[in-house]
Amino acid sequence: MNYNRNIEDLESNATLWWPEHLNQANAAVSIIPKLLQTQDDFFKIISLSKETPYQVFDLLIATKFPVNLFVKHLCVLADYGGEPIQRIGRSFSSIFQARKNKHSIDFTWNSNNYTYDFKCLPMKGLGNKKLFIDGQGLIQKKSLTSLYEDMIVLLMFGSTSTVSDEAGLTSCEIGTLLGNTELLEKYVKERYINVSRITGGATANSLGQLAQKEVAQYLNKSLGSEYQVISNGSIVLDGYEKKNGMPFDIVVAKGDKQVGIEISFQVTTNSTIERKSGQAVNRMKIMHTNGFKVAYVLDGAGNFQRKSAISTICENSDCTVAYSKAEFSILVQWLGVTLD
Repeated sequence: MNYNRNIEDLESNATLWWPEHLNQANAAVSIIPKLLQTQDDFFKIISLSKETPYQVFDLLIATKFPVNLFVKHLCVLADYGGEPIQRIGRSFSSIFQARKNKHSIDFTWNSNNYTYDFKCLPMKGLGNKKLFIDGQGLIQKKSLTSLYEDMIVLLMFGSTSTVSDEAGLTSCEIGTLLGNTELLEKYVKERYINVSRITGGATANSLGQLAQKEVAQYLNKSLGSEYQVISNGSIVLDGYEKKNGMPFDIVVAKGDKQVGIEISFQVTTNSTIERKSGQAVNRMKIMHTNGFKVAYVLDGAGNFQRKSAISTICENSDCTVAYSKAEFSILVQWLGVTLD
């Protein structure tokens, strides 16, 4: 097989436009800045909910705060995401008691016991999409409905319910702090400091970084345990000026043999591919001198508008593939041959 393809061969196998699953992943990442921007408004609503456990419903109506965004805040603070929501949706009827043909939850607030009858749950297909709390769903502003009321009760008071362990609701506890503004503020701020720390790197993710991550995961899964796959790695080379080595988006190693992989997927035209093209000749020359090889994953309609840049990279690459599972498998074949 010819692994070192020219621009025509490469373009005929190219995807050109971002796969839908990466678009969705990128949308999910973009949620965090929106949550941080609306954190104060969210806090004002819950801090004013002092009279009854259900006062929050009236405040959401009065403030016209997007209820799906409010629910997303609760999910993040409770660390109760898509999978737990789907799980509780599937097991709902077996977890929550049915009284007079209604399912209900018993919980405690301010030393008083309450029984809440669910108005909409159980329902089929409960999850982030149904609640409009995924990246694309949050673009829409949803008003209060029976389903949102059900979810808000679960996420705010679930930890005090009689089935908190069984339902996995032990961290759904923010409702217990209603009426205690000082403790509530401390809880929310500390949780969001943690969210910011965890997701700080993620918010900087571009689709390109998500693409790089997907390639690395594919290689890790497809190659044997004797191969090492390193994202944002480097290879120390004689004749290269930096002591830390030449950087690559991904480095794959087996024993003493190493391969550097560069990835570029641009739907709109920009200078990134020109930069990679400008480095390609020297990169390959030094790598070959040291007995190593270079591969590229290239795709995107914008990249193929820069034909000169792509052609230069193809001419200075040992293996060039486009962005698809079928193309990744060719890269895996080449790695097996090259690193054996």
